[in-house]
Parts: sequence; structure tokens; C-alpha cells
Amino acid sequence: MRGWFAIPLWKRVLGGLFLGLLLAIVWPQAAPSVAVFGDLFVRAIRMLVAPIVLVTIAAGITSLADPKRLGPLGGRTVGLFALTTAIAVSIGMLVAVVLQPGVGVPIGQAAPQALGDPVPLYDQLVGIVPTNIVEALAKGDMLALIFVAILTGVGTVFSGEAGKPFAALLQSLSSVLLRIVGLVMEATPIGVFALIANAVADNGAAVFVNIGWLALAVVLGSLIQILLVHSLLLRLLARLPVAPFFRGIVDALAVAFSTASSSATLPVAMTVAGRNLGVSSTVYSTVLPLGASIGKDGTAMYVGLLSIFSLQAFGVPLDAGVVLIVLLTGALAAFGTAPVPSASLFMLAAVLSAVGIAPEQTALIVGFVLPFDRLLDMTRTVPSACANLAVATTVARWEGELDEGIYRAPPQR
Repeated sequence: MRGWFAIPLWKRVLGGLFLGLLLAIVWPQAAPSVAVFGDLFVRAIRMLVAPIVLVTIAAGITSLADPKRLGPLGGRTVGLFALTTAIAVSIGMLVAVVLQPGVGVPIGQAAPQALGDPVPLYDQLVGIVPTNIVEALAKGDMLALIFVAILTGVGTVFSGEAGKPFAALLQSLSSVLLRIVGLVMEATPIGVFALIANAVADNGAAVFVNIGWLALAVVLGSLIQILLVHSLLLRLLARLPVAPFFRGIVDALAVAFSTASSSATLPVAMTVAGRNLGVSSTVYSTVLPLGASIGKDGTAMYVGLLSIFSLQAFGVPLDAGVVLIVLLTGALAAFGTAPVPSASLFMLAAVLSAVGIAPEQTALIVGFVLPFDRLLDMTRTVPSACANLAVATTVARWEGELDEGIYRAPPQR
């Protein structure tokens, strides 16, 4: 057992993927006999989605209670992150609409689904405020849960000293849930083995073609977010040349890609911000840790992209109402995404539930994408790290805390 857990999880997942593919090719009749492991894994994911959405978003808001973070500098920082996050969701959705990576995707037993009778706008708006919090949690009503989470977090912050024990409880609950997520993720190789075996046995190797299109969409969306959005942020709002910025953050982007973790990238990001970009310690010591929590451009782009991918796979037609709901819930879900591998897949349920996709089908999408999510996660972490440094540089410029001499000079190694 120690030898098994000593192997990195992503390698074990690839092993499960390979064995599932091998079983489907060599002995496809046996695939249904292992389906129970995939079903159990999918049910475990569904079990965690609602509490994760409720607790992590509320805990994330309470983490902003530090006066330094809620001051003018913090307000500008949060505003810029909100802007880049909303744009990132839009870019992910646009790339998915253009490339259509989800059209014709074989999702095992999933069949194209209609949304049913359209819900009037009035009912949608009123339904955001639940009459019973416990009922909303039991039903997995994601829009209502997001509303409750935001209200809980804001109320805790405004309670001051009286709210600190509850804020600590939320942080503790968030840590416990993340630990449970970690335990469930340890079962990923077995779940992937069963899911891939059945998917390939039912649909053939066509699944890999669709994953290739999804991977291309993730790369394209990441490049657009970095080269267009972040460049314009620096050029138009910070009034700075773009080339020195990208030249100075190479080390941080390399660490972001290799670790697939914004938190793990933080020490390197703080180093290059001061040494290569000329950002003062006052700014980067506040903005970058905050960005590691809420600066999720890559996640936001991926949630928007994967939401449209899922709707295409299920044959759900896109209209203005669906697009608006995906945009709003995708941005909120990205802000609340926990700092664990593949956490954005859990938050996907918040978006799809809001447009009428059943949790069972969302779990099928998660099971379809999860075996390949490590490389996609590495790719989408890069725009998140770049956004954190771009926002820190812009805020430093506004606050007069940027040394332009250092910024324009060749980077130090």
C-alpha cells in the first residue's frame, strides 16, 4: 500500500486509463462487470458537490476580512480579478462555440437532453432566494446555494469580532471537505479504469478524438486570455510595455505549468514580482496571496468552456438565457473553486445545474474528462498565474509602488 500511494496520483490515473482501455479492446464483454466501481466513484463526486459549493464560497469571502485586503488596494485588486474572471468565462464559452468540441461526444449511457419547459425569468430570479436552506442543499439547487454562501460570508465579515468564531468554523469545514475530496480523489484510478472501460467498449476510441478537441480549445482559450486580455490590461490600464512583463514572469509560468497549482506557484511569483517587475513588497505581499485564492482566470475559462462542451454533448440548444446563466454562475463558481487538483470539475455542477442538467449527467461529464484532466489542469494554471502577476503589476502602477527601472530592465536570474 505504501508503494501504491508513493506513486503520484496522476501516474496512477494514467495507469487506470491504460488498463481500462486495454480491457475494452481485449475483453469488451467484461467491461459491464466493473461498471459498479465507476458508478460508486460518480456517486462520491455527486455527494461532495453541494457542500463544497456552499462552504468554500462562504469561507473564501470570510478570508477577505483582513483590513489590508478590504481597503482601497484590496478593492482595486478584487475588482480587477472580477473583471478578468468574467472575461475568461466569456472566452472559454466563445472558443467552445467556435470549435464545438462537445458535438457528438459519446458520454456512455448519457443521451441528448432537452431543458423541458422554459422557466420564466421571474421564477428564475425568485428561485435564487430559497425558502428553505436545507431543502436547497438536499436538492442541490446551485443558484440558491451560491446565494446563501455569499450571504453567509458577507454576514460573517460584517459581524466583526462576533463573526470570527464562525469564520474559523467555515475555514475548518472547508479544510475538512478538501481532505474528503483528497480521499475521494485517491479512488480516481479505479473509477477511471471502470469509466474508460465502459466508455470505450460502448463507443470505441472516438472518445479520444473529442478529448483532443477539448484540449485544443483549452490551449487556445489560455493563449487568448494571456496574450490578449492580460496584455491589454497592462497596456491600457497600467500604461506599461508588455514585452518586459512576459520576459520577467517566465519562471513563475514554468512552475505553474509543472505543478498545476496557483498556491505552489506563489513563492516564485512573489520573487519575480519584486525582482523582475519592480512591484513593491507592500503590493505583492497583499495582491498575490489574494490572487492565489480568487484569481482563477484559467479555471474561469475552463468552466465556461466545459459548460458549453457539456451542453453540446447533451444536445441542449444555446439561447441568450442559457448563455447569461452560464456566464454568471461560471464566474461565481470560479471564485469559489478550491485549491485542489481538478476542483473545477466539481464546480461544473453549479453551472450545469443552473441550466437544467441533472447531477447524474454532470457526473458523467466529470467521469469522461477526469482521466485527461491533469494535462488540462497544468495548461489552465498558466493563465491563472499570469493574471495574478498582471493584476499585481497594474495595482502597483496605480498605487505608485512600481519601479519602472526594474520593470524595463532585463530580468535577473
